[in-house]
Amino acid sequence: MVPHVGSSRSDVRSAHPTSQGVTLRGLGGNASSRALVLLDGVPQADPFGGWIAWSAFDNVPLAGARIVRGGGSGVDGAGALAGTISLSSTIIPSVHGSLAYGSRQSTDMVAGIGGTLGTGQVAIDGRWARGDGFVPVVAGQRGLVDRAAPYDQAGLGLRARVDVGGNQRIEVAVRGWRDRRTRGTDFSASRIDGLDASIRYLLDPVSGWQATLLAYAQLREFDTGFASVAADRKSVAPALFQRVPATGLGARLELRPPVNGENPLRLGIDWRAVDGETQEQFFFTGVTPGRTRVAGGSSRTIGLFADYVANIGKLSLSASVRADHWRIAPGYRTERNIGGTLRSDDRFAARSGWEGTGRIGARWDGPLALRAAAYTGWRLPTLNELYRPFRVGVDATAANELLRPERLKGAEAGLDWTGGNASVTLTAYWNRLDHAIANVTLARGPGTFPGVGFVAAGGSFAQRQNLGAIIARGIETQASLTTGPLQWRATYAFTDAQVRASGAAFSLNGRRPAQVARHMASIAMRGDFGPLNIDLRLRHTGAQNEDDVGLQRLDAATTVDAALSVAISEAIEVALRGENLFDALVPAAFGAGGAIERASPRTLWLGVSVRF
Repeated sequence: MVPHVGSSRSDVRSAHPTSQGVTLRGLGGNASSRALVLLDGVPQADPFGGWIAWSAFDNVPLAGARIVRGGGSGVDGAGALAGTISLSSTIIPSVHGSLAYGSRQSTDMVAGIGGTLGTGQVAIDGRWARGDGFVPVVAGQRGLVDRAAPYDQAGLGLRARVDVGGNQRIEVAVRGWRDRRTRGTDFSASRIDGLDASIRYLLDPVSGWQATLLAYAQLREFDTGFASVAADRKSVAPALFQRVPATGLGARLELRPPVNGENPLRLGIDWRAVDGETQEQFFFTGVTPGRTRVAGGSSRTIGLFADYVANIGKLSLSASVRADHWRIAPGYRTERNIGGTLRSDDRFAARSGWEGTGRIGARWDGPLALRAAAYTGWRLPTLNELYRPFRVGVDATAANELLRPERLKGAEAGLDWTGGNASVTLTAYWNRLDHAIANVTLARGPGTFPGVGFVAAGGSFAQRQNLGAIIARGIETQASLTTGPLQWRATYAFTDAQVRASGAAFSLNGRRPAQVARHMASIAMRGDFGPLNIDLRLRHTGAQNEDDVGLQRLDAATTVDAALSVAISEAIEVALRGENLFDALVPAAFGAGGAIERASPRTLWLGVSVRF
């Protein structure tokens, strides 16, 4: 199944790439990720914008995912404000591949080969996917400008693991990808090209010192167009063309000294540097741009961390502490009339500071396990939030070079019960996000506004600002049950979130944050009947506001996904699957004139996979 991204209801084939942030526990929609996403220890957020290129993972066989909710997980790195999603890759020692054909001329191909090489393993994996796409605007509201939104995505990765003796290992990974998609009108195409490389050294003896040393580099280039669609959807014009090159570099050292024959203590240091800029053409006359804008900068973060776990009988105690020094280098934003006349040349002073975070936790194990934790976290504003104004349709949002880091404090308590073939998990939490970065609506068009220029009638002018706080309280529960060949799993999350704001953002005070649903639930069933496997999943997302002031409400939606696979032999499997099987209307966004844009309609797939 194709995942949904962040607070967006659209999937990774149809959402705009800049909407693919990820957060946890109702802290508000934000294109920049408030959760730290790692792949084999390497941060995955875009160096400039903080969004996640989820399609880049499709050519990486994953061994699993570890999710830590809540801040303060210091060993994972800076930016784990709302939690950490840590993905780990694996090398499949075989020749394997799959081919699927689906609705709207969609094709999905995966191929890989892996095996031993000398004293280690090596693998090459690739993927290509394309489709004609669907028309994002719902039927009945479409106009002459609306058309299907095709996508084309591909990636190739090389990974190698070499044993160098003495319980030492070196891992090397290089992967590149490209992503092409549109938003269903002219002038709305986007393109991402990425290249990541990392090398990791691991010392992992049975006893004694353990160590990990990691270095990585990330190259990104993101190009996109934004369109201005007339309210009657009979005409469309370019609003902005944008190119965003960015680079990320990082390194990490972690040591685990022996303590009484174990390694409960983790000590380390990590460093991350990001650089990038936005290069834009805007102020169009017809299809000819009249102005250019270049804005960007860089930031650096270096942190020290320590983590300790003590097991005393059935009681487990943990403590994690982290200290980070951050620096935002001098930034810039320059605008020119095409032809050479300088309109503005802004320079922004460097800033720096220290942030301290921590987490303490306790767990009592047994058939009914009890646990509790308290934590703090923080996130540095991205270069995108600091320097890049942007437009979505007729709405415009200005950047803010004075944004402060977001800071979180929270606590949670829960229980885990296991009995026979059943289990239940229940967690209650409270989080307060101070200085939350949000797009605050300040005025309505028509008019000319600082940082964005002219906004047409029906459009809004907003600016990124630090709100007073977002307070989120909620309950998360999960239950599982195995009955013969059937495995059942149900989840439910209730989120009560409110904004605390004053000054220019006072109109948001007491409101629910944008893109936060009060209720979310799912039920999944898997049946294993020898060579026949059946998967069913029902997902419900409650109503949520698309904007900060609550004028654009996205109704609740319920979807059903299903898959049926049959093993023809040990090497060959045939599968039939359906996404949004009953073609439910899932409102995803609002376009010009209040037109509703939908998430993916029903999509059926027939595929075959092989492994030798």
